Order: sequence, then C-alpha cells, then structure tokens
Amino acid sequence: MSDQNYGNVAVFDTRPEKDIAIESPLSVAYHRGQAPKPTQQSQVQLEEKPFLGHLILRGGAIVLDEAVREVLGISLPGRPLGLALDESGERSVQWMSPDEWLVIVPGGEEFDLENRLREKLGNAHFAIVNVSGGQTLVELSGEKAREVLMKSVPYDVHPANFPVGKAVSVVFAKSSAILRRPSEERYELVLRRSFADYCYRWLLDAGEEYGIGVTKK
Repeated sequence: MSDQNYGNVAVFDTRPEKDIAIESPLSVAYHRGQAPKPTQQSQVQLEEKPFLGHLILRGGAIVLDEAVREVLGISLPGRPLGLALDESGERSVQWMSPDEWLVIVPGGEEFDLENRLREKLGNAHFAIVNVSGGQTLVELSGEKAREVLMKSVPYDVHPANFPVGKAVSVVFAKSSAILRRPSEERYELVLRRSFADYCYRWLLDAGEEYGIGVTKK
C-alpha cells in the first residue's frame, strides 16, 4: 500500500499490491445457487455491478463543481435529486444533499480520482471519503422492472415523478437504498454491503412472477 499527504490529511491506497481474490456482496447468494438465469420469458433482468469506485464528496457546490468538471468531465447536477453521467454512462455524479454528492466510477479509478480532486481543491473546505468497499450497485431492467420497484419502495416511481436523471434515497423493504434512473430502460440500486444480500433475495422474490433472471459477470 502507498500513502500520500495533503496538508494534515493522509490518503491511503488500500488496494493490495498482490493479487488477492475478492468477492462481491452477493457472492454468498450466488454460491448458494440463488441466481436464476434469464430466459425468453424473463420480464425483469438483474445484474450486479460490483467493485465500482464510490466516493462521497462534501463541500461548497461552486468550488466542487469546478474541480469535478476539470478532473472528471462532469458538472455537478444543477438540481436537487439530480443524476449526471458522462457520455459513456460509466461515470456519474449524484446529488445527495445541499453539500454532498456521490461519485461512481469504474473500479480502479477511484484512488487516482481522489488524489487529483484533492490536488485541484487545494486548501478549499471539503471532504472526500472512499466508500467503495461498503457499497455495491444493482441494475434492474426489463418491462416489469418498475413493477418490482413498486413492490419494494414506498416512493412513487411513475415516470411523471421519477424521470430519467433523478436519484433518491429510499426505504427499501425493511432497509434503505439509493434509487437511480440513469436511462429509460434501466434503474439502479446502490446498496450498503451489509444489506445487499437481503435486498437481493427480496428482489428475487418480488420478481419471481415476472420470471426475473440474473446476469453474473
């Protein structure tokens, strides 16, 4: 591991230098065989996107927006509950609160991104926390994906209330999640690692009548 110092803040790259097997939050469920394969009858598809880089940014919107645009090429969402993505759709910035944003990037980019943001922000008042190991992202797609969400969250997911480019923190079953809509066809759930297995099994049960299928990478 390596570390760098920014003023009185020590930043550690916690990724191991040697190859060590890693497992996603849903690995236990997969090992138990709880991953029905998609079929022609599947009206809902579920896919975990594990090992992504998750960073929480906190600070003033103006100074953070300038840094994020220069380093990541994305502007902070201009409205509360906004979700902004780059052209590839692989990198996103989500409004969490008036001074808090969630950044998600492909796995392996997060440490370099954090360092570059710290260099750009300099002595500004801000905080960056790497929460990659504590979260995972699950994608739902298919014609009945919205129906599965209607069983799972009290939030109104009708397109009139939940359009593309919106993201909200919701109660999910008896836990919590971040619900995002990056495109017309897809929904995303950002789950805490400790809740992931429970939420996954809930989704399998809620989607059973629609022939839910799981895509594993």
